[in-house]
Amino acid sequence: MQNAVIRWVVILGAVALVGIIGIQSYWVMTTWDLNEEEFNKKVNLALYHVANQLADINDAELPSRDVVKQRTTNYWIVNMAVEIDAKLLEHLLQSELEERTLNVDFEYAVFDCHTDEMVYGGYCSYTPEGEIKNMDLGDLPKDQEFTYYFGVKFPGRTGFLFDKMQLIIFLSAILLLTVLFFAYAMWVILRQKRLSEMQKDFINNMTHEFKTPLSTIKIAAGVFLNDERVKADTRLHRYATIILEQNQRLNKQVEKVLQLASVEKGNLELKKEKVDLLEILDALLSSTRMRLEEQGGELTADLEDAVGVFLMADRLHLTNILYSLLDNAIKYCQEDPQISVRVLRDNNLVQLAIQDNGIGISPAYQARIFDKFYRIPTGNVHNVKGFGLGLYYVRRICQAHGWSIELDSDVGQGTTVRLNLGQPLKVRHQPIPA
Repeated sequence: MQNAVIRWVVILGAVALVGIIGIQSYWVMTTWDLNEEEFNKKVNLALYHVANQLADINDAELPSRDVVKQRTTNYWIVNMAVEIDAKLLEHLLQSELEERTLNVDFEYAVFDCHTDEMVYGGYCSYTPEGEIKNMDLGDLPKDQEFTYYFGVKFPGRTGFLFDKMQLIIFLSAILLLTVLFFAYAMWVILRQKRLSEMQKDFINNMTHEFKTPLSTIKIAAGVFLNDERVKADTRLHRYATIILEQNQRLNKQVEKVLQLASVEKGNLELKKEKVDLLEILDALLSSTRMRLEEQGGELTADLEDAVGVFLMADRLHLTNILYSLLDNAIKYCQEDPQISVRVLRDNNLVQLAIQDNGIGISPAYQARIFDKFYRIPTGNVHNVKGFGLGLYYVRRICQAHGWSIELDSDVGQGTTVRLNLGQPLKVRHQPIPA
C-alpha cells in the first residue's frame, strides 16, 4: 500500500472517528439533559401535590407563588403557610414519588421556627442499607426566605439518572472500544508497513549486491567452458556447464526480484511499443519445443489468429510472462509434457491460451495461486524449486498493461491459463508464412 493511500486512510479515519465521537458525546449530553429535566419536573410536580394535600388537610391555602423552589441540583424546599406533621409528610412524599416512578432515595427535614433550625425527618431508601454509607446525610440547610417550609434532598439523584442511561452508556463503551481498536489497527498497519519497507529495501540491496559476483561468475564460467583443455575433459566440461546454467538461473531470479520491487514501489515504467505477437511467440516456442523434445514431450501451436496481430506492450515484460507460463507448464508435469498454445480472436479481442497436461491445481488453492511468495503446499516434498514469484509477476505485469488473466485447472487434469490481451492495434488477415 502506498504512503499516500495510508495517509488518506489515517486522515479520513481520524475525521470519521472525531465525527462519531462528537455525535455520541452530543447524544449522551442531550440524553442526560432530557433525563435531568424530566426528573426535575416530576419532583416539582410531586412536591407541589404534597404541599397541596397538606394545605387541604389543614384547611389552609398555599402561597400564591414560589411554592416549590429548587436550591441545588438535588435539594428542594417547599413553602407552606401551616405547620407540618413530619410523619404525614413522609407518607405523602413516598406516595407522590412512587406514583411518578421516582423510585429514588430521599431525605427530608422540616423547619422549626421556634428553634430556627431544620429538624431532620429521616431517610427513605429504595436501596439496601449497605449502599448508602458514603452519602452525605442530614445536611439540609435552612432557608432565609420562608417561614414554614420543609426541605427534600435526593442523595442518589446522579446514580438514578445514570441507571436510566445504562443502554447509552453501554453503547458509548462499545464505541470507545471500537475507537481503541481502530487506533491499534492503524498502529499495526503502520508498523507492518515500516517493517515491509525495511524488508523490501534489504532484499533490493541484497539482490543488487548479487549482480556483481554473478556477472563475474558468468564471465569466469564462460572462459572456463571455452578453454580447449576443458572441452577435451568431459568431466570438467560438464561441471563448467553446470556452473554456467546455475549462474543463469540465479541471475533470472535476481532480475525477477528487482522487477517485482520496481512494480511494488510504483517505479515500473513500461516501455510500450508496437510488438508483433506472432514474432514473440515464434521465438519463445522454438526454444520451448527444444526443451520438450529433450524430455520426450510435445508442443502444439495454433497461431493462425495471431497473424498480423500487433499489441501496444512492453516487449521485455511480455516475453518474460509468456516464458514464465511456458516454464511452469513444463515444470509441473509428472509425465511427458504435452503443451498446447492457441491464439483466439473473438470480436477483434485477442486471447492467448496455454494448456498443459500437468498435475493441475486444486480449487482450494486457485484463489491464491497468483499471490506473492505463495506456493501450493506439498508437505516435505519439493520437486519443483522456486520462490512463488512467477505467477505473481505475471499478474502484476498483466495489471500494468490492463490485461486480465484466467485460470482453469483440476487436479490430475492439467491447467489452462488464458491471457485476455484486449483489442490489438492492427489485424491483417493473411496466411501464416510457410
